[in-house]
Amino acid sequence: MKPRIFITRAVPEPVSVALVERFAPVWPASDMGPLAPDELLAAAAGCDGLVTMLTDRVSEAVLQAGPRIVANYAAGTDNVDLEAARRLGVTVTNTPGVLTDATADLAFGLLLAVARRLVEGDRFVRSGAWNGWGPTLMPGRELTGRTLGIVGLGRIGQAMARRARGFGMEVVYMGRRPADPGAVAALDARQVSLDALLAESDFISLHCPLTPETRGLLDAGAFGRMRPGAILINTARGEVVDEEAMIAALAEGHLGGAGLDVFTGEPRVNPRLLDFPNVVVAPHLGSATWETRTRMGMMVVENLTAFFADKPPPNRVA
Repeated sequence: MKPRIFITRAVPEPVSVALVERFAPVWPASDMGPLAPDELLAAAAGCDGLVTMLTDRVSEAVLQAGPRIVANYAAGTDNVDLEAARRLGVTVTNTPGVLTDATADLAFGLLLAVARRLVEGDRFVRSGAWNGWGPTLMPGRELTGRTLGIVGLGRIGQAMARRARGFGMEVVYMGRRPADPGAVAALDARQVSLDALLAESDFISLHCPLTPETRGLLDAGAFGRMRPGAILINTARGEVVDEEAMIAALAEGHLGGAGLDVFTGEPRVNPRLLDFPNVVVAPHLGSATWETRTRMGMMVVENLTAFFADKPPPNRVA
């Protein structure tokens, strides 16, 4: 019999076809959003494997319910209790590498949108208030010659740096892991401490994973050390930023704006963030191209296929 696999959300058609060919897939009765914890727990019972999303909290109780593998449809795995998975012998896989350019595109798009006030301008035109061109109408921020500080110079951080260099920006970076020397040289990027990055950067873009060390990395003290008027871009994880501190910095005018694709406790969004015209928000669209989401899904399929063929999954993390 084919392994029974529960998939928590709808997936692109090519991925769905591959899952049906190789496994006995089961989907929720409706795809109205992330499953509640009790729904995921009930679905996990009697399944050989789970295909989960970042919005699914895979707790120890879910892992104890019976799945032998959790194939996460994401590059990150902070939604999975990895310690419990290792203790219980449940394999966990992810989908790294394929969403690099899509996420960097989105991050740079947010940077442009905030710097050049594109969303404000769109709303202004739609409101009917525009009465023609004027020298002082909605001036924004130039990018050329400005400094972009990148927190985490991994694959996505490097892709962001390449885009910034194309716009004539200077690039500084910090990270807890050594970056590839060849990549750093090609990008003409300069490594600095976090404090120096905060003080020197006109724009700051987060590309680090969520770990105990990076949770709340940008707190009230960090915002206070930023250059006045700096713009923050976050396509990493919402919890890397202390949202209360960010809101306070925006309210004080010290933070010049923010482009946010991720939030603490998403899909809930702090309503106070929506009151700032210089904040652009997106519903976690970093990897949201059909090409990338399909490639991610096919990596999920290959991870599952290898596991049930008693071979090492190519992207095993636990």
